[in-house]
Amino acid sequence: MEYFNLLLLTLLPLTLLKVFSWITKSSPTNLPPGPFPLPIFGNLFKLGKRPHESLSQLAQIYGPLMTLKLGSLTTMVVSSSSMAKEVLQKHDQLLSSRIVVDAVKISGHHESSMIWLPPTHQWRALRKLTNTHVFTTQKLDLNQGLRHQKLEELVSYMRQNANAGSAIDIGQAVFTTVLNLISNSFFSIDLADDFGSDSICAFKDAVRGIMWEAGKPNLSVYFPMIRFMDLQRARHGMSKHFGVLDEIYEKIIQQKLLTLQSGEEKTGDLLDMILDPSHDNEVQLQHHEIKSLFKDFFVAGTDTTSATIEWVMAELLHNPSKMKKAQQELLDILEKDQPIEDSDIVRLPYLQAIVKETLRLHPPAPFMVPHKTESNVEIHNFVVPKGAQILVNVWAIGRDPALWKDPTCFNPERFLDLKTDYKGQDFELIPFGSGRRICPGLSLAHRMVHLMVGSLIHSFDWNLENGLKPEDLDMEEEFGFTLAKATLLRPIPTIKL
Repeated sequence: MEYFNLLLLTLLPLTLLKVFSWITKSSPTNLPPGPFPLPIFGNLFKLGKRPHESLSQLAQIYGPLMTLKLGSLTTMVVSSSSMAKEVLQKHDQLLSSRIVVDAVKISGHHESSMIWLPPTHQWRALRKLTNTHVFTTQKLDLNQGLRHQKLEELVSYMRQNANAGSAIDIGQAVFTTVLNLISNSFFSIDLADDFGSDSICAFKDAVRGIMWEAGKPNLSVYFPMIRFMDLQRARHGMSKHFGVLDEIYEKIIQQKLLTLQSGEEKTGDLLDMILDPSHDNEVQLQHHEIKSLFKDFFVAGTDTTSATIEWVMAELLHNPSKMKKAQQELLDILEKDQPIEDSDIVRLPYLQAIVKETLRLHPPAPFMVPHKTESNVEIHNFVVPKGAQILVNVWAIGRDPALWKDPTCFNPERFLDLKTDYKGQDFELIPFGSGRRICPGLSLAHRMVHLMVGSLIHSFDWNLENGLKPEDLDMEEEFGFTLAKATLLRPIPTIKL
């Protein structure tokens, strides 16, 4: 609310006529229904502190395809699986561009970012590059040894704390593991040398800051004519966070170039391939473009994966009977100290059900990345106008009582009899999106989440700090681009006897 008060006090006298002209300019009359917009502000005040919840409640009144006016930006909110299928599958080609969040335009990041680029030749070349050299089944299988090494390091760190009786910051520990896994795949180095080091804290703070600045409602998006003022300091904050990552990436690129020039044997990682002119990548990347690509993968990969695993562990600690059932399933197929392998995942249907249920209740990105219409599109006799923002409320779909019995309850058993999966074809469960803009890292995330959760609950029992009862565990969400847990999860591991 303070953002809107600031706007009123400083800009209303100067912008009234201009903004009002934007609001009242001609547009299709058969828009989907929605709440009546106020002059100038439209429906901005309807967003609240938790827009995913506020818009879910509004959808119960106005329907699964709803029109909002957010300042000068016409926005369509999708809140049902059938409507999501219309947008992400039937009309995918016309609705797969992007509304670019103002804060990510710092240093031209959006012009070379696979996340924010429209589906151009450059975007297709970047997708092909990553799909071919990072996320193929063959590449993931080749990196199996690396994943298991990082899992062993995680379990070793947990064991040290278990012996000391110390609580663990689950999110931080998982973030460190995922960060080092990605950095070894891309650069052949660990970016974090210790689970609690200052460097990992700085990197995580930068990533969380980027997600916060990109996810919070920003007046510069809703009122473009005042963008230059950066009233909420979003560009300033994003510039600071991007700077932290860019400095790290530039040092790595320069060191890799020196290694390549010296004639030393190549490590065969992604950066080797990008910098090697003999590779035909269909797109030659400049340094700033390489850094944009790495920002995409490190920010999205580390934050969403660590948030998901933290939520899984929180739900299991909140529901001890589900934890015991999952641990028993693991004991049925693995020896007590036997590490979990990629090939074991398919033999763990209850663990898979737990992950699906967590993604249903706590999708990593509650609205995904905003889509944009390239032209007027007719959906169910309504017109979605050209240039409109489209928000797919994945959070609302995952809690739709028309789809899910007891939708707010954590009940993994519901997925034991369902073939529903999150690979983009079942629109009642699309935490990674669907269509051409589906998350390219889905296959890696699938393996990492199951392996890490399986390792944590197979190797250890877990208790809450200070004698806290499971039913009293804080399960509040913090809204941002990623739906994080509001309070840190700090349980105490104990080694199984």
